[in-house]
Amino acid sequence: MTPERLRAALRGVPDPEWLDAAVERVAAEPATVARFVAAAARRCGRGPLPDAPGWTADEAARVLLLAALPADHAGHAADVYRHGDAAEKRAVLRALPLLPIGAECEPLLHDAIRTNDTRLIAAALGPYSRHLDADAWRQAVLKCVFTGVPLAVVHDLDARADAGLAAMLGGFAVERRAAGREVPADAAALLDRLTAAASPTASPTASPAAGPAADPVADPAVPSDARKA
Repeated sequence: MTPERLRAALRGVPDPEWLDAAVERVAAEPATVARFVAAAARRCGRGPLPDAPGWTADEAARVLLLAALPADHAGHAADVYRHGDAAEKRAVLRALPLLPIGAECEPLLHDAIRTNDTRLIAAALGPYSRHLDADAWRQAVLKCVFTGVPLAVVHDLDARADAGLAAMLGGFAVERRAAGREVPADAAALLDRLTAAASPTASPTASPAAGPAADPVADPAVPSDARKA
């Protein structure tokens, strides 16, 4: 997705003139961005965009406002995130990979992943999650499994999944089955793929569960209430 495609998808918003004027104002006066971001849902609506599947009008408008900033995109994004409501935070997370920034906003990902808001967690695992180191990324994927976020939202999942993640998923699977509960289908399928890649003749669920690293209960990034889910 690009800002240009989002702008095209917003052709039918209720107040396109407001959005055009807001984008111009933010480009000229960056300090106004938070005010316009807050007003975006009321002026542009919250409905899904047919030409941008998975996006809503307010999210797309907020991304355009952040992209219009002339400088310090990371600083303004962090400020909007800190003071915004859940929908504004999610828009910021979705905007990050489209802004001219490096890893400066990585702390926003950690904040989102610590919550139990599944929409924030899903947004944090988008393309900007490439800035998470391997340990933090594995913990984030496990958090998705615990909270019911579909693994399909995790950017570059198959490319980044490794033996460490397999061990964590294996431990989760053993614990889940011991409690008489099912393992989510997408997590079980990923575990099978990882196990098969490591040892084509190995059992798809037994091998990764060995060793202390496989115990998700010991994972400090997973809240105790999520572990009981």
